[in-house]
Parts: sequence; structure tokens; C-alpha cells
Amino acid sequence: MQYRWIKQRRTDEAIVNVIAKALKLPRALAQVLVARGMGSIDKALTFFHPGLEQLYSPYLFEDMAAAVARIRTAIEQGENLWIYGDYDVDGVVSTVLLVDYLRRQGGRVEYRLSERQDETYGLSESVIQQAKEAGVSLIITVDLGTTSVESVVYANRMGIDVIICDHHEPAEQLPPALALLNPLRPRTRYPFPYLAAAGVTFKLLQALAEEFSNDPTEAYEYLDLVAIATASDMVPLVDENRIFVHFGLKQLNAQPRVGIEALLQCTTVDGPVSATTVTYALSPPINAAGRLGDASIAVELLLTDNELVAFRYAQELQSKNHQRRVIDDQVFAEAQEQAQQYLDQGYHSLVLYNAKWHPGVINIIASRLVEKYHVPTVVLTDVESQVKGSARSFQAFDILRAMKQLRRYLIQFGGHRYAVGLSLHPHNVDAFRQAFERIVHRSLAQYHFIPELQIDAELDFNDLSPVFLKRLQKFAPFGYQNPNPLFVAHHVRIVKMPYRSGGNTYRFRAKQGNFVIDVVAQNLEDRLALFRSNQPLSMVFSIEENGRNQIYLSAKDFRLTEEYFQEAKLSKVEN
Repeated sequence: MQYRWIKQRRTDEAIVNVIAKALKLPRALAQVLVARGMGSIDKALTFFHPGLEQLYSPYLFEDMAAAVARIRTAIEQGENLWIYGDYDVDGVVSTVLLVDYLRRQGGRVEYRLSERQDETYGLSESVIQQAKEAGVSLIITVDLGTTSVESVVYANRMGIDVIICDHHEPAEQLPPALALLNPLRPRTRYPFPYLAAAGVTFKLLQALAEEFSNDPTEAYEYLDLVAIATASDMVPLVDENRIFVHFGLKQLNAQPRVGIEALLQCTTVDGPVSATTVTYALSPPINAAGRLGDASIAVELLLTDNELVAFRYAQELQSKNHQRRVIDDQVFAEAQEQAQQYLDQGYHSLVLYNAKWHPGVINIIASRLVEKYHVPTVVLTDVESQVKGSARSFQAFDILRAMKQLRRYLIQFGGHRYAVGLSLHPHNVDAFRQAFERIVHRSLAQYHFIPELQIDAELDFNDLSPVFLKRLQKFAPFGYQNPNPLFVAHHVRIVKMPYRSGGNTYRFRAKQGNFVIDVVAQNLEDRLALFRSNQPLSMVFSIEENGRNQIYLSAKDFRLTEEYFQEAKLSKVEN
């Protein structure tokens, strides 16, 4: 993979100096802060010291008062409530939040989860019919429902009230729900639009806690779960999301609930739980339940306080996750063969279809293909009489907007700028592929297909002091829109040739001046000749820590230092 090296936007050196001096920060880290929009001491202090008092009032959500009043009435009158959630981590966690809290308040609460095989990207009329037969008078949806206009109309006709807790982008028409809690709804007063569904649900819990006990902080005990969903759902780890994850990780490490402890025991996690741990160790087994079967196992894991029951559920989830990885690898190998055929024909996008691919893994496959080929990608398979799929993209291409332009080919779709679920009739697949390719080709320039490395600052190995590393930890938790900073170092030499350390991982040692440090990198096969040249290299890297508190560099890319400065000089002349 070739990369474009992009330096973060130019920062005001005077502001960098002020921030560095006031906060006693190494200059490179002050540059990172300013480049990420924290160019004042107040903003920098807020970033470094997130506080629960910085959370917004839940009543800034339109319809929050109506939602709270209706839920209170339902509990006081002993009505049957259903929580209806999506089957992924965000939906599972959101379901757990409401089921657990409302049962504690004496609510008669059951839950249902959407099923991969019956995916309708929202609330279906069949679910409403089942609820009616079960005597349910209130349905609260989590992580879905914003685009379920016809289904909510049907629910109203059946005498069932609907409250929607969601974060997906609304369509032109809003559903006529009793309450629609969504930070993306038009003309909202809510100041932060990028909550995960669990974040929206947590805001409802805050309002309910204030209503039932006059103490909105009662909801804080659920921040560990909110952190898991927020870190997993690829929402920006800034503003409220950063606060959720910051305090949620503290809870996860200090006193994990029984289900999380059981899940951790079934993983190879070494050291404290971080946002990365959540993404790569906790989320996959929770997700695997819904992808390969019944996501209720994950809900029950997070609800139980029985250690033996929790461990049994955790083992089952890990077994499903192992099964999911086997299917992943098989489907990914087949998808790559198809992908290469289209790319060899000059396509700038991928629409891959195989009726036999497992519907539970196609979204993962789509993400892996985007990572490998860096083109907008749709992966399709058969589900009953329809073709259903997942679409994934990258920063330069809004794939939800593309689907809106292609709605004539689709039965249904919904999602975000970078991730969309969709369904279509089999006879439309080829026409959809050609139309999608035309949109991509028209929207993107050639350089968009080369992934970027956003370099935060230049850094010498000698700057890696204990003070620097301690200050760097203040930038965590890392995630989308708050990534681990990327640095570039010049005149680096490889001490000895890299050796393979499992899979596509290589390890070696790098030297700059008199400073030698361990480095880990992926997929170096095409760079070995560069290393053998023994010429000084420029290296883009992040700074990582293993479970034994040892520091190493995670290298992302290399090039000759001479070439780097030649390109920088040319760029300056062109500008």
C-alpha cells in the first residue's frame, strides 16, 4: 500500500509556544493540540481534563420530556414495555441500559433484537404485530427506527406508542413517534450531533434518573457500557463521547461488571483496558452473537450478575467469534478474487455479489476491502428473496449520499456517511454496480484513491523522554477523530533487517543518532529493498505501549529522507 503523507494544517507558532509554556508540554505535543483545534488554554485544559459536569442537559433533546412522562406512566400503570434494539454492539448495549434501569424501577420490560436474516434497517410491521399480540403498549427502539416511518404509523394504528432512541441520519420524512430522540434530527437544539445510540440512550437514562430519584448522576454507573458502545461504533471520540469513554474506561478497569470480567477472562487482554482493547477484544465477540445467530446471548451476558452464568455466555460468544473469523477469512479470500477482476478492468469502486456469502460477515468484509484497496465498496449476498448488503467508504466519499442518488435501484437503505446497509432485487445488481461506479468516478479524483497519513508533527527519538510519554497519555482515549498522534522522524536507519513475528507483522530496531528503539510494522515485503539500501529513511509512526509498560514505535510507512525533503521543497514552491 502506498500512502500520501499529509502534514496537519499549519499552526500558528506563537499559539503553539503559548500552549507549550502554559501547559508545560513538549513542543511537538503542543503542535498536535493546536492542529486538532484546541488553540486556546481553556480548550486544551478541557480536553486534558474531561469532567462529567461538562455533559449537556438531556432536556436539550426535543421530545425528551414527552419520553420521560410516557415511560413513567407505563411503569406506574404496569404496562408491558418492549425494548427493540439492533443486533450490533451499540444496539445490544443500548438495550441493556434500558432493560436494566427500567426493571430496577419496577417496569414490566422485555426486549427483542433485530435479526440479521430479517434485516429491515428499522422497526418492522411484523415486530409490531408480535408486540400487539403480547399486550405491549409501548415500544422503545434503540439504534434504529429513525427511518421507520410506515412502521411507526402502523404502530400508532395498532394502539402502540413508540419512542425512538437513535443516531442514524433521518430521511426527508420523520416518523410520527411519540418521541424521537436523535441528535441528527433537523433543527435540533442538541449541541453534539455525533453520539452513538448508547449515548442517546444514556441521555434518556439521565433524564429518567432525574425524574425517578431526582439524581441524574444515578445514570453514571452505566458509563462502562456506554464506553464500550461508543468506542466500538466509530463515532468521533471528542466532546461528550470523549467524556463517556474516559470515565467508562476507568470503571471498566476499577470494577468491571460480572459479564465484562467474564469476557475479559476469555480473551488474551494483557494490561489495562483501553479504547483499543474494547475495539479489538471486547466488541468482536459481542458483535459475533448477532452476526451468526441470536444477539440475546450478549444482552444476557451484560445483564447477569451470576459469575458462572456469565462465564458460560462469554465462552459461547468467544466460540461464535472464532467461527465468525473462519467464515470471514473464507469470504474475504473469495471477495478478493472478485475485487481484483473488477479493478483490473479499471473500476474505481467495488460491488461484489455472491449468493452464498454469509450475511453476518459482509459488513466486516466490506470494511476489510476498503482497507486493502481504498475504494468505495459494496458487498452483497442473498437473504431470502432479496439481495442485501453492506457499503463502506472513506473520508473523501459520502456513501450514504450516493445511495440516496441510487434509490431507484434499492428496496431499502440506511446508515451513515461511511457505512450503509441496503437491499435490492437480484435483477438490479448489475445496473446498480454500473450506476455506483459512475457516481464514484465522477466524485473522486485519482489522488483520492491513495490513502492518507495525517502527520501531526516532526519528532526526534531523543524527545521520547518520560515527561513526553506521560503527557502523551493525556491525549487518550484514542479513536475516530482523536487518533493516536502520528509523528515523522528523519535520518532513521534500520539496525538490523526486520523479521516476521506472526502473520504480516514484522519487528526490528531503528536508530536515529544514538537512540535505538523497537519498531513493529505490518506488510513490509515491498519495503525490504528500501531497507537494504542502507540510506537514511523518514518514518511515520505512532507511539505504543505493550502490556508490560514497554514503549515501542508502530511504523506506518517509510521513504528515503532525501525524497521527503525534495517533495516538501517542491510542495512549498507550488504553494
